[in-house]
Amino acid sequence: MSYVRCLRGLGSGVEYPADIPMNLDPVDGRPVEMVLDLERLAAEQPDAAWYEPKRRDLWRFGALMALDAADPADARHIVALGEGHTPLLDYAAHPIARAAGIVLQLKDEGRAHAGFGANPTQSFKDRGMAMVAAQARRLGLSKLAVPTQGNAGDSLLRYALAGGLSVVVAMPEDTPMPILGNVAAAAQRHPDRVKLELVGPTIREAGALLKERYLAQGYFSVATFQEPGWRIEGKKSLGLELAEPAPGQTRWSLPDAVIYPTGGGTGVLGMWKAWDELQALGLIDSRRPRMLCVQSAATPPLVRAFDSGAGDSTVVAAGQTLAYGLNVPGGVGHFRVLEILRASGGAAVAVEESATAAEFARLWREPIGSGAPGWVGPEGAACLAALPQLIERGLIARGQRVVAVNTGSAEKYLPELRHLI
Repeated sequence: MSYVRCLRGLGSGVEYPADIPMNLDPVDGRPVEMVLDLERLAAEQPDAAWYEPKRRDLWRFGALMALDAADPADARHIVALGEGHTPLLDYAAHPIARAAGIVLQLKDEGRAHAGFGANPTQSFKDRGMAMVAAQARRLGLSKLAVPTQGNAGDSLLRYALAGGLSVVVAMPEDTPMPILGNVAAAAQRHPDRVKLELVGPTIREAGALLKERYLAQGYFSVATFQEPGWRIEGKKSLGLELAEPAPGQTRWSLPDAVIYPTGGGTGVLGMWKAWDELQALGLIDSRRPRMLCVQSAATPPLVRAFDSGAGDSTVVAAGQTLAYGLNVPGGVGHFRVLEILRASGGAAVAVEESATAAEFARLWREPIGSGAPGWVGPEGAACLAALPQLIERGLIARGQRVVAVNTGSAEKYLPELRHLI
């Protein structure tokens, strides 16, 4: 059974019933999150009885998720396509990490690996959209709308079609063709269930169009942070996977630092929430990884806010970046991302486009982990390109275990990045 107790405003702290399909908090216009009754969960399923490590998807965390796949009443809403349970690859051989004595690992969200789950659209967005589709089905919502830089729209489309939902996707015209083509083809095949709007140059303009044209028609917005905590709950599974015991072990633990490509920042909030919940259940202590958010120097709203000591970001002019998912000029949840960065002793850093391009090209040719070619997406490449400045600034140090997150496959960007390979 679901242990969700209520919804709660991230800024206001006001609590709302768990079954209201609300968007932003009416008190302050900020996001809301789902609050679990962890005391009841611990009493009814002690010793992490909710944990099912043999299951190869994010639903392995059972009742610690906002829907429990082990409960038939919850499971009927879930559209499980293999999302999550991605590998943590050894990348100590990275030249910068090796020289600095850092134990580097790559959380690979983009490519299928034997013995693990596989995000069906080769993107970490599948974690959030799997939960979005399940919660929409639970509440009887049938029409969803999302503005996107690309991958979120591709992902929502996949889950909507599998789950009997209708969707409108708004994205910039320069969205990489493999992503744009997937959505366009679905709109052609299923014109009664899929609509595509091309508007930009960024997700911000796409969101404005949906608000003006579609929400009044009964579509429910599942834009970043504008659904009632659903995408946070899905992305929470990423933090749970970083903490769960290695095969054959029982101890939950965390790395020393996490390098994460950050547009809106849902994943940052999700991981942090996961660790707070694990602590409340007695599985980890109060120590947290240093959170290191990477943005493109072309569009760095979070970096500017962090460096200036501001409590929230302000919208910046969008630039041109190879890392399309980072071309987010502002974010309604950035105030909370900044709080997490400061609480963890972390930072937001900007990476120049030339550095991301060079790292992407190098990664394309280099085996990672089990020897597979490094099909790391440009956002993941930006994280690894940040290593020199993170080391220079003392944000990661010799002997530390550092996880960089590759949020998607390079395959989805190939037409735009072919000149680099």
